[in-house]
Amino acid sequence: MRDEGGHAGVAASCRPITDILTRVGDKWSVMVVILLGNGTKRFNEMRRLIGGISQRMLTLTLRGLERDGLVTRTVFPTVPPRVDYALTDLGRSLLIPISALGAWAHGHRDAIDAARLAFDAMADANAAPDRQAS
Repeated sequence: MRDEGGHAGVAASCRPITDILTRVGDKWSVMVVILLGNGTKRFNEMRRLIGGISQRMLTLTLRGLERDGLVTRTVFPTVPPRVDYALTDLGRSLLIPISALGAWAHGHRDAIDAARLAFDAMADANAAPDRQAS
C-alpha cells in the first residue's frame, strides 16, 4: 500500500496517530487538559479561566475529550444541577507529553521566532521583484 506521496505503508500506519492528534492537538483540548491537571473544575469556571473560548467550543471540546476517555463528567442532582469535569487516569497520562511539548516550545521559542523572521524576510525579498514588475 502506498500513500499519495508514494511511500509504502505510511498512510495506514499514521491514521491512528492522526486521529488522536486531531483530538489532543488542538489548542482548546490542550488548555482544558492542562487546566484539569490542576484538579476538578466546573464548566463556567473553565470558561472564565480559558480566555477566548466560546460556550459552544468548550462544550464540544469537553464532549470530545470525554468520548476519548480523557475526561469524566459528573452530574450532581442539585438545583440547578452541578456538573464537574476531571481528568481520567488516561487524561492525566497525557499531561506528561503535553508538559514536555510545552517545555520544548518555551525552550526553542527564540530560535523559532528567528527562523520565522528569516523566512519572512527571504519571502519578502523574493516577492519584491514581482511587485516591481507590476
